[in-house]
Amino acid sequence: MTLYDELVARGLIAQVTDEEEIKELINNGKATFYIGFDPTADSLHVGHFMALCLMKRLQQAGNKPIALIGGGTAMIGDPSGRTDMRQMMTPETIQHNCDCFKKQMSRFIDFSDGKALMVNNADWLMDLNYIDVLREVGAHFSVNRMLTAECYKQRMEKGLSFLEFNYMIMQSYDFYTLFQKYGCNMEFGGDDQWSNMLGGTELIRRKLGKDAYAMTINLLLNSEGKKMGKTQSGAVWLDPEKTSPFDFFQYWRNVADSDVLKCIRMLTFLPLEEIDAMESWEGAQLNQAKEILAFELTKLVHGEEEAAKAREASHALFAGGRDSAHMPTVELSAADFAEGDLDILALLVKTELAPSRSDARRAVEQGGVSVADAKVTDIKTTYSADSFGADGLVVKRGKKKFVKIIVK
Repeated sequence: MTLYDELVARGLIAQVTDEEEIKELINNGKATFYIGFDPTADSLHVGHFMALCLMKRLQQAGNKPIALIGGGTAMIGDPSGRTDMRQMMTPETIQHNCDCFKKQMSRFIDFSDGKALMVNNADWLMDLNYIDVLREVGAHFSVNRMLTAECYKQRMEKGLSFLEFNYMIMQSYDFYTLFQKYGCNMEFGGDDQWSNMLGGTELIRRKLGKDAYAMTINLLLNSEGKKMGKTQSGAVWLDPEKTSPFDFFQYWRNVADSDVLKCIRMLTFLPLEEIDAMESWEGAQLNQAKEILAFELTKLVHGEEEAAKAREASHALFAGGRDSAHMPTVELSAADFAEGDLDILALLVKTELAPSRSDARRAVEQGGVSVADAKVTDIKTTYSADSFGADGLVVKRGKKKFVKIIVK
């Protein structure tokens, strides 16, 4: 099976500009391709996961990835999939986020010995002369055609700013620049970027008279058609300080039965034959598949040791075990008890098991909270620093959220 055939079998490919040329390039390790990442936060998240896995697959087949960090385009903001305008960021914040991205990407991509590049489009976008851009680039874009692009439709309802309108031109200019500087002949990205990517191939054709190619990958959607990677508390991050390895593991362990095999196909590096054999699994076997998914992805992001710890902690919780060595832990100090004992609502908020005291109250009153396996039904229940002992106590909310509290 060729690499391209495998990408199709895994359900990754959405749209391509020239299938035969793209097959020839990636199957034979001839693609120098780029994927763009706008540094809108200080961590990558699950929404970036598919792109990182694709870069890893293609690099393993001999192709050369370019990770393009959008230090320049982040000054504008991508309107794709947005109904509101993105928050403007300072250059210092953008640079900090760029630095965080490189560290995380290195887990997926081998940047040694020229096997991959990481570049920042601020290096060429920030010094552009406005008149030159209008004459040399803007002349090749039709406003009528741009306004039909899917990436602008949602923003058109509330009002598309001229700032955002330029995003497609900037992204197209990125491809044009990378083609000339690094021989980049392909751009990959999420399916919501199709219009922007076509803009790049067209600019290269018009300006240089040469062909470049684009391929989009399917967005990671659940069976209800909603983007995966979001929880009630926000995004699922790749940074362990923002989403712990255990919480990352649990996110995948709790995917719907209807989504687990699709996720295994699209995101893991397990052989297709092994995944095909899971198609007949049902009932308890689907729980086994979810654990395989959670372990494989946690291993990719956080390493095998952390994945094993997360799995052990999950077993300890759901099998009713007492081993809490690898459970997510919250440390409280004497200062937390300076004004006296803490009630159960304060504990739930401090451990982030509840976002507010009112939410914590509802959880207790509905019988969903326990401390040391004892259900707590009185919202006035309090705990002193001594209550937690030397080993700490496990606080649970519902069946899937829990932490061990230790007082130092």
